[in-house]
Amino acid sequence: MRVALIVPPFIAVPPKRYGGTELFAGHLAQGLADAGIDVVIYTNGESTVPVERRWIYSDSLWPIDSEIHTNLRDINHGAWAVQNAAKSADIIHISNAPSLVHSRFVKVPFVYTIHHSHEESLSDFYSYYPDAWYVSISDFQRKLENLPKLRTIHHGIDPKQYRFGSGERTHFTFLGRIAPIKGAHTAIEVAKRTGIPLKIAGEVQPMFRDYFDSRIKPHLDGKFIEYVGEADLAMKNDLLGSSLGLLFPIEWDEPFGLVMVEAMACGAPVYAFPGGSVAEVVKDGVSGFICESLDQMVQRADGAKDFDFKAVHDYVVANFSLDRMVQSYVDLYNEVIGEKIPSLSKEDLTLDSLAGSV
Repeated sequence: MRVALIVPPFIAVPPKRYGGTELFAGHLAQGLADAGIDVVIYTNGESTVPVERRWIYSDSLWPIDSEIHTNLRDINHGAWAVQNAAKSADIIHISNAPSLVHSRFVKVPFVYTIHHSHEESLSDFYSYYPDAWYVSISDFQRKLENLPKLRTIHHGIDPKQYRFGSGERTHFTFLGRIAPIKGAHTAIEVAKRTGIPLKIAGEVQPMFRDYFDSRIKPHLDGKFIEYVGEADLAMKNDLLGSSLGLLFPIEWDEPFGLVMVEAMACGAPVYAFPGGSVAEVVKDGVSGFICESLDQMVQRADGAKDFDFKAVHDYVVANFSLDRMVQSYVDLYNEVIGEKIPSLSKEDLTLDSLAGSV
């Protein structure tokens, strides 16, 4: 079986910092390769995931600087990738909506993992492509769609990439985009009311600079409330491995929330508001607490030092492993192609002269 993974061309796989979709794609690509699947990923030239890689855009482009410019780049990348992948792949697995339109022009079956929150305009768009196989990343997300071939596959991670912190835990962590719906301002309030320091890590996108300047920055003192910038994997391990918990006071319906799984892998329980996938990811009282209000989050977080941090780590290993996710996708791929579609020879493959590959 040969699987082509197509991701947007804006962020490297795996991401150096921000990039939930790209983190998923990196985990999946590596896991498929380890399982003996022939996999190629269409990304950009900065990607380092150790599988066959192809691209037409050498450099990342993030944050997005122009909506028209970036849309054209995404469409161009997707069109080329689908055309190229169709020459040799048994499955084309995409992670962005624009690439779905090209399924009309090739005979290779499409799998599409939906990463975004529910939007009626996108649901209407999907209805024009009933032959694709859709994957929701939470049951909450799945129940909002009405598609003939749709199933849920939760994200998984490789626990070996995350370090369980067995030493002293000294602070809370907020990790994510610094945007109102992610709730960094609420995390600050929890820290102040519990008297436990908070480290904030995440990207400040240009559209949310005013929010950061007005609601986050005035509270930063470099000691009790500290902003540490964007976090790569090494920083995540350092922050979460010594953290009393991840504060996740979201104000929207989270499609999945991979950072919750990353935190738990490091032994940090998640203190979250309900919304979207949260109840599917956090087991209340075991891997964290689902809190109905700010007051309840403060109450729960007050007892953070008494949590069984090893049980949090073990919960992730048992329920959100990379092996489980990969097997679920392999099962789907086998269902899609059955025994009917033979792989084309790699000798039939011709790359565009402008494209790069490793």
